[in-house]
Amino acid sequence: MKSHKTSSRHHRVALLTLSALALGVSSQAHAQDAAPSDDSDEIIVTAQKRAQSALDVGITLAVADQEVLEARRVEVVTDLVSFTPNVSVKDNVPGLLPVITIRGVGLNDFSATNNPSAGVYVDEVSLSSLALMNFDFFDIERLEVLKGPQGTLYGRTATAGALNIVTARPTFDRLSGKLGGSWGNYQAKDIQAMVNVPVSETLALRFAGKGIFQDKGYYFNQRLNRDIGRREVFLGRAQALWEPSDKVEVLLKVEGQRSRSELGSGEFLGAFPTPTLPAGVSCPGAPQCSDFFGYTDTDGNPFRGNWSVSPDYAVNQVNTTARIQADLGFATLTSVTGYIKFDRVWSADTDGGPLPQLDFVTDDRVKQFSQELRLSRDTELVNWLVGAFYSKDHVETSYSGNLSALFNTTTFTSSDQRSKSAAVFANGEWSIADTLKFITGVRYTSERRTNIGGTTDLVSLAPGSALTGAPLGSPPIPIAVSNAKITDKNWSWKLGLNWKPSARVLIYASATQGIKSGGFFAGVATNSGQLIPYRPEKLIAYEVGVKGRAPSAGLSYGMSAFYYDYNDVQTFIRDFVGGLPISRLGNVNSAEIYGLDADLTLSPAVFDGLTLNAGLGLLHSKLSSFASSGGDVPAGNRLPDAPKLSFNVGASYEFSVTENVSARFAIDGRYQSSAFKDALNDPIIETKGYWVWDVRASILQDGDWDFSIWGKNLGDKRYVTQGVNQTVLGSGFRVYGAPRTYGISATKSF
Repeated sequence: MKSHKTSSRHHRVALLTLSALALGVSSQAHAQDAAPSDDSDEIIVTAQKRAQSALDVGITLAVADQEVLEARRVEVVTDLVSFTPNVSVKDNVPGLLPVITIRGVGLNDFSATNNPSAGVYVDEVSLSSLALMNFDFFDIERLEVLKGPQGTLYGRTATAGALNIVTARPTFDRLSGKLGGSWGNYQAKDIQAMVNVPVSETLALRFAGKGIFQDKGYYFNQRLNRDIGRREVFLGRAQALWEPSDKVEVLLKVEGQRSRSELGSGEFLGAFPTPTLPAGVSCPGAPQCSDFFGYTDTDGNPFRGNWSVSPDYAVNQVNTTARIQADLGFATLTSVTGYIKFDRVWSADTDGGPLPQLDFVTDDRVKQFSQELRLSRDTELVNWLVGAFYSKDHVETSYSGNLSALFNTTTFTSSDQRSKSAAVFANGEWSIADTLKFITGVRYTSERRTNIGGTTDLVSLAPGSALTGAPLGSPPIPIAVSNAKITDKNWSWKLGLNWKPSARVLIYASATQGIKSGGFFAGVATNSGQLIPYRPEKLIAYEVGVKGRAPSAGLSYGMSAFYYDYNDVQTFIRDFVGGLPISRLGNVNSAEIYGLDADLTLSPAVFDGLTLNAGLGLLHSKLSSFASSGGDVPAGNRLPDAPKLSFNVGASYEFSVTENVSARFAIDGRYQSSAFKDALNDPIIETKGYWVWDVRASILQDGDWDFSIWGKNLGDKRYVTQGVNQTVLGSGFRVYGAPRTYGISATKSF
């Protein structure tokens, strides 16, 4: 059997290799409204910890610059799907807990104690907790999405890929600034401002801020008899760039956010048939299905419900970063130091109904420190980089549970997790010939985590708790306890070849291993056995690709084919160990993933001002067999959030109105085929295939001002982004993508 599996794997890799090299036309995923016309528009990225042309980077890479981000209103992490295929981003709770999945690899978890499978880096500082993913973009220079494991040059967790967020830096050229704002439906408003101040020849400052004010939410809570989902968010950033000599650069940054907003809730789904259930329709999942108390939600509006928790959401966060770069003569030294302090309070109605059955108030607190040191040099033989990384984080999370209607009690769940991670790494690009480079990379990581926590029945209501059977007056009863330590030591590596037959074409092949360390489930548990640590996951990726530019034809293209050998997959499974079912993070022995990424941008010379772009993602995923609460699940299930087909398409047309003023019209669409939301491939919470369309019309004077009218999800498509089936307890919920939004925006530069 083993030899057959190996043979099958090699056969698929060969097929994918031939497909990529044969088709050879698609994109470098540069999703911008104007295609490059000459080499002056070359895309510069820092995906490999140094400034390079994207055509020198043998990685499938999607890039969106400041113009794209502003034009397409890419404002939060969930908007990443608008400019690249084979990427899925979902909120576990409406407006909260985004999870990034790249090529079917993503951590299907909600706890603040966990690290994302797709590493997220803000100005080279790794974000250690899923809780830190909730923020709004402002004054961003560039977003880079790296597909495939990035274990050698990036922090602790990069089995899926990486998201690089690069904020705009101070410059020395001139005093400049920008002021802008937008107005939209749901009484939404925002204002942004930036000023760049060159203080002297060696010192420059940059200040940026954003305020978001939404006075009407697009959810309606019938229990409160008002809309919910209102927002009041303040974000700010101050940076100082000091260059005392041509060999030393110091960049200091302080940024923060304060939010006093509201969250939406998921759409209720019930478990039991009612007299109104149509003939031939079964429960659970149909609108006429009820919970234990007879509640149904049949209005057909996923943004309207009877939720029993407060929608209030409060966040405070401060980040500081210091980046120092010095030319030592024999090499360049780079130091990146980061510190984050974060806290938030929010509530979740996980039963989706009007009674407090499974309601939770969550308190998350994160403190993180990280330090990275790198030495690098470019020689005729090799461009080498060596470095060391250290991080320390303390994450405290707690859930105050109100289960009074279902179990006549309240609970308290907590997790106090401390982690330390240290790594050393090296990377080299060896010049075998003028057009051929051999890539080598290796990283050794040692990580230690401790966790203290569990779930306690507070036995708070008369006559007593139905959860444990204890009468009122009994002391609190611990029902699940964790006091454990895990240590992971692992190697990540990369081997690759980059061949440039011409200056504007790159053909590449690579084999890469990425590791995501193990950890602890920090959710509500009913037995200590549900809190055992989950194992590290390992992914070996084989990839071939081609990317290039043809400026005379207004064309950029790229295509890559990949095969993943995925072991000890970290994913959500259902567990009945404690007698009551929970969904918890665990491991599935293995998975197989293969597919294709392709993108194309074309600006045909015969249609001056017209730009067309398209992106295609094909994905096959298959889990091995695993045990669940319902028994053994046979091999063949698809990975969560892994649609077989994803597609991006867009067109824009720009023309002159006067000598200095132009107009631009654009439309962008994205399609995703059906996708499951858990490893069980539960059809009740499956996402069906859907299209979403965005449009915008702008009039602008380049470098001075612009005015736009825009609409997002113009067809008001209702589509599921996440779901939880806990109908063994009578209920569950589905989370939907945002409805149609539209508005106007204006910006003035000076």
